[in-house]
Amino acid sequence: MLLGDDFLLTTPWAKRLYHEHAEGMPIIDYHCHLDPQQIFEGKHFKNLTEVWLCDHGAGDHYKWRLMRANGTPEELITGDGDDYAKYLEFVKAIEAAPGNPVYEWSHAELRRVFGIDLTICQANAKAIWDAANAKIAESWFSTKGLIKKFDVRCVCTTDNPASDLKWHRLLVEQEAENGFKVLPTFRPDDLLGIEKDGFASYAQELSRVSGIEVKDFDSLKAAAAQRVDFFHGVGGRLADHGANEFRFCPSSDEAVAAIVAKRLAGDELTAQEVDEYQTAMTLFLMGEYECRGWTLQVHGNCFRNDSAVGFRKIGVDAGFDSVGAQPDFVVQLKALFDSAQQAGALPKTIVYSLNDTDWLALASLCGSFQGGVKQRMQFGNAWWFNDNFSGMKKQLTMMAEQGLLANFTGMLTDSRSFLSYPRHEYFRRVLCNVLGEWVEMYRLPEDEAYLGRIVKDICYNNAHDGFGFFG
Repeated sequence: MLLGDDFLLTTPWAKRLYHEHAEGMPIIDYHCHLDPQQIFEGKHFKNLTEVWLCDHGAGDHYKWRLMRANGTPEELITGDGDDYAKYLEFVKAIEAAPGNPVYEWSHAELRRVFGIDLTICQANAKAIWDAANAKIAESWFSTKGLIKKFDVRCVCTTDNPASDLKWHRLLVEQEAENGFKVLPTFRPDDLLGIEKDGFASYAQELSRVSGIEVKDFDSLKAAAAQRVDFFHGVGGRLADHGANEFRFCPSSDEAVAAIVAKRLAGDELTAQEVDEYQTAMTLFLMGEYECRGWTLQVHGNCFRNDSAVGFRKIGVDAGFDSVGAQPDFVVQLKALFDSAQQAGALPKTIVYSLNDTDWLALASLCGSFQGGVKQRMQFGNAWWFNDNFSGMKKQLTMMAEQGLLANFTGMLTDSRSFLSYPRHEYFRRVLCNVLGEWVEMYRLPEDEAYLGRIVKDICYNNAHDGFGFFG
């Protein structure tokens, strides 16, 4: 049966570990792209299309990619087309998607969120639509209700350093009532994006929110540090750097100051000057994170906005990204980590590459920079295009073979959808199946207390204890 009780669990030990130890654990979603305003306001949804596919231009671009591949017109994906027609187009795409993780995720969302045990197909489309919309109309069905339903104890959003974190500050006042935390994550893409057309304007925005006039490299660093402090005061304990490409290019303070002055004056920079600035600012920020006990996440080797036509028509985060191909990505990170460590500025770090040819190199690289704190360096979970059965199994196996699997902080959704929490279940089932297979192969002891503790730690306890969200 599709998504039966023992979905993905192929051994008796896998079933025991999942049902007795993983299944009931709470969730910490330490990297996502949910909207804190929608959480604070307890947004309700008008129908299945809005919550499942597209909410006023925002939505689940994993699903949009499949619809485009199936020939769906864009107006029935991200445009102003009829909601039911959009939904039917998605149903048609799912019928063509066996083996794709979205096929399994979507069925899991129907079952776990809506209690609908039907196969997604055109024959069932009307019944699914009516049953799901009846559930959506219930009073509990809201952003907050969905977070509570899946026992999510902490949600970490992705936030610009210039944000006033208004909604996070308001959510702090609701924590006792809500029963969960919503914390900001420092995402300095615009701060590091000195080559972008709007950098000088962004510097002015930092001046306004930080109270520090940004006029040179020193004042830019001071403003950045003030923003890290501000995020810390609202509960932020994570940074996330979107290193689509990264090249370590050290330079003198004087040279970087000249680069910043040049850009603030409106002059164009060379590629090397951009790399020099990004290297210097990244090292500075790493020191700020380390002194506050933060964890840095580095998500890298990614192509963004591949389709110029799609980008011009729809914009960013719309399903036009792909796996990057920077061949020396790990070489550049090695130099960055070495420099930061020598300066006493290497924070706890989780490193992800979208290109799985980097994985063994990254997993082994992490072992070279451990020390001082538990799991200073961590090879991050299977991310984005690797976020599937084979990718999860490969990442778990590689982390185990190169380090300490029991210290792993587990799954995150990296999602813009409030229906994504069954992906944690998916990961937990893969985890338990991997461990169960190892027991059957006599690679692990038949010791339920020992294995159950590892499962619970990976599912929740390591994130709870390691990130400092709870004091």
